[in-house]
Amino acid sequence: MTSISTALELNVSLEQHLLQRLRSVQALLPAKLATETATYVVEESKPNIPHRLLREISQWSRSEAGAKALRSKSMDQGDFHMISLLAGTTTSPESKLGVYVPPKDPEEVAFDRAKERKAITALVNGLFSVFGAGFAAWWGADKTGWKDEWKVLFALLVGFVVASSEALLYVIWSSRNAKSDKLKGRRLVPPSRDKKLDGDVDGGMAQEEETNVILTSSTDVPPVQLRQRKDPTAQ
Repeated sequence: MTSISTALELNVSLEQHLLQRLRSVQALLPAKLATETATYVVEESKPNIPHRLLREISQWSRSEAGAKALRSKSMDQGDFHMISLLAGTTTSPESKLGVYVPPKDPEEVAFDRAKERKAITALVNGLFSVFGAGFAAWWGADKTGWKDEWKVLFALLVGFVVASSEALLYVIWSSRNAKSDKLKGRRLVPPSRDKKLDGDVDGGMAQEEETNVILTSSTDVPPVQLRQRKDPTAQ
């Protein structure tokens, strides 16, 4: 019963072909059903129509009176079945789905857990530092023979100073982590090994050009022909 009542409360987008089909059958509907249909057929500004109303029209078309009325106007009874009426429409177009939040990658989950462990470790170390410094101050004051109230005040003062410094360090550490998270949001894709970088390509082209220049200079220069001196004694 709950699923049926929920389906009857849904709305359907009033498409142009559905609007024309309802106009053609409006005059044949029973009085109550025709009056309710007229509010959606006449006023084209309404973008939706109740699913319940289409269901009632479909039930009427399958009845004996509805089938007889449709045959009198040479209308096909199958055009008013729910499958035909709902074809090309959208159910509850006014409803909006929530924003889809994709699940985190395993690397991001591991990084978040490591960051949480570091934060917990920093807090525990800070607490131990505060209590340790306070106890050391109280123990040192006790060895000097101070009164109990002065020992307590001195221990509290030292603990407060250490706690303030630990809090300041924690704030600095958390702010740096926030900045690093923003920078890590941009994932840099490393270049493929089988592809050359731009610098490598430019370097290779420069080397080829230099080799061509050397080969050209060594092959294009015509050889120097030396004239042979005549031996004066040969005459």
